[in-house]
Amino acid sequence: MEKKHPTGQKPVFLGIECGGTRTVAVLTNHAGEVLRRSEFGPANLRLVSDLDMRRHFASVAQSFPRPSAIGIGMAGVRDEDDHGRILLASGKIWPAIACLVSHDLETALCAAECAAKVSAGARVIVLSGTGSCCYGRSASGVIAKVGGWGHMIGDKGSGYEIGLRAMKAAVYYYDRDGIWPRLGQRILRSLQLNVPNDLIDWALQAGKREIAALAVEVFAAWEGHDKIARDILEGAAASLAKDAAACARRLVSNGTSVEFVFTGSVFLKQPRFVRLTSRKLRENWSSAKTAVLKAEGAWGAAERARIHFEQHRISDAQPVRLTEGEKRRGTAKTADPSLVPSFPPELVLSTAGATSQTERRNPRSNKLDRLSFNDAITLMIEEEAQVPRALLSKRAEIEKAIRMIVRAFQNDGRLFYVGAGTSGRLGVLDASECPPTFRTPPDQVQGIIAGGQQALWRSIEGAEDDPSMGANVIQFRGVRGKDVVVGIAASGRTPFVWGALEEALRRKAATILICFNSKAEFPPGIAPDLVIAPDVGPEVLTGSTRLKAGTATKLILNMLTTLSMVRMGKVAGNLMIDLNPSNKKLKDRAVRILQELTGCDHQSARSALEKSKWVIKLALGKLARGRGRRI
Repeated sequence: MEKKHPTGQKPVFLGIECGGTRTVAVLTNHAGEVLRRSEFGPANLRLVSDLDMRRHFASVAQSFPRPSAIGIGMAGVRDEDDHGRILLASGKIWPAIACLVSHDLETALCAAECAAKVSAGARVIVLSGTGSCCYGRSASGVIAKVGGWGHMIGDKGSGYEIGLRAMKAAVYYYDRDGIWPRLGQRILRSLQLNVPNDLIDWALQAGKREIAALAVEVFAAWEGHDKIARDILEGAAASLAKDAAACARRLVSNGTSVEFVFTGSVFLKQPRFVRLTSRKLRENWSSAKTAVLKAEGAWGAAERARIHFEQHRISDAQPVRLTEGEKRRGTAKTADPSLVPSFPPELVLSTAGATSQTERRNPRSNKLDRLSFNDAITLMIEEEAQVPRALLSKRAEIEKAIRMIVRAFQNDGRLFYVGAGTSGRLGVLDASECPPTFRTPPDQVQGIIAGGQQALWRSIEGAEDDPSMGANVIQFRGVRGKDVVVGIAASGRTPFVWGALEEALRRKAATILICFNSKAEFPPGIAPDLVIAPDVGPEVLTGSTRLKAGTATKLILNMLTTLSMVRMGKVAGNLMIDLNPSNKKLKDRAVRILQELTGCDHQSARSALEKSKWVIKLALGKLARGRGRRI
């Protein structure tokens, strides 16, 4: 007879796999079928604080119903102390629910064992993703692990090592031959760097994930028959094969049947690399059977939770049986509400329900694919012409936003733009223009984009779907009550943006949302201080909000910063008097501005600017004092 969840509902099981690149969570039923799946940001235990971990779990909890039992596998877990940290964090979010904790390799191995169709004397997980490791178990229960030492002293054959070796190989061959190799050209293009010397500073700043992302370029070069890329990947495959065989030798004697199961983003996305590693592995273990793990580690975590639930009778009347790690923490009876995000799942986290206005089809462009160029151009221009009219109807809201920003600037506050995709890029663009145009400190106007620097020129999968990452950015940027945070989300419901706005609200900062979904509703308690939601109508290309919504966003941001800076005294008439003349063109402009304002000749203006270190306001003051009048 099937057991019931304490609430009387059929039992469901939550499996969570937290890795260095992303977190995957699945909800399964008693038959092991996946009912729901969601992705979130990365979570390596060695790189997150306890508070960050609780917030991370809180984001997961918002996407799923209360489970009967939970399985968690997290990268970076090593010992019982690590287990205890995770159990304490999960207990705050899912009180009084059985939770089985392990590292992500154990959940992957569990998934492999549960999905296996053949028996083996041992099974070894060979993982190559951002990091790398080999982990196995024999039929008798013996466990062995090889690798997993992190990117500073380990991670052989990982995406990180492949990316690092690619940079090293590029500069090696450049030094040897005096020619920047094609693989190096790929790297510079992917990073938006201009010359090899730029790699020095980039590498000093880059994190593990950023360097690992360069592996994509190595694999692309390999497909193009690049010799350097081939040598790098041959070496990576050989390292992984040797470690996998070493792991197997610690489990069983040579010649015993062993199944080597490949997993991790490198293997899952590069089938040719799987074949290469398989060949290398058979050189080290002749009877090796190889397979790719098609069942996700998160499913393995859910299966561990299901098996535990089936083995132990769990009810409200009877205490949950705990693992040794769980006994150390006990069970909490109430969740900590301060840790659970309050953004509404129906608005932010769910793709179901009412379609955003930004996803409507435009009846005027139903035959876009059949229009002549002339007609298509005319249509796009006419559609763009609707944007100014839509913004004119929101003049009062835009004025209020400008006043909020000016008030912040006058009180030593800052302006933050937060967005994903096009919205994030436009925010970063507007922020980056403020220092040269208005000589603002670099931190006075800041742009935040989901996915970070690389998202400026490429799509970062899943970056916008994790509200906890938005909240974390606000935390780590040190947002305070004096600041203004402007969320930019065309649909009005981007989770990353809402996570940032809620954290900003919690920190008493002023909050503004710019969106183009005029029908979006915001429950009390999380509504921003101000919403600017002009109706620009559906896009010519359905859902492509880089078009009219992008134009409208650019215009609004232009007004926010330009008119705020005008009110802050950085403009005289329509001239920039706090311009930062950082190149010849801008120095010439500064001279002309000074001439316009004072009526002096070119040489006098230039001389005053040189003596004032090219600060126009100082030069104005010098010329005014020299003429005995105020300018």
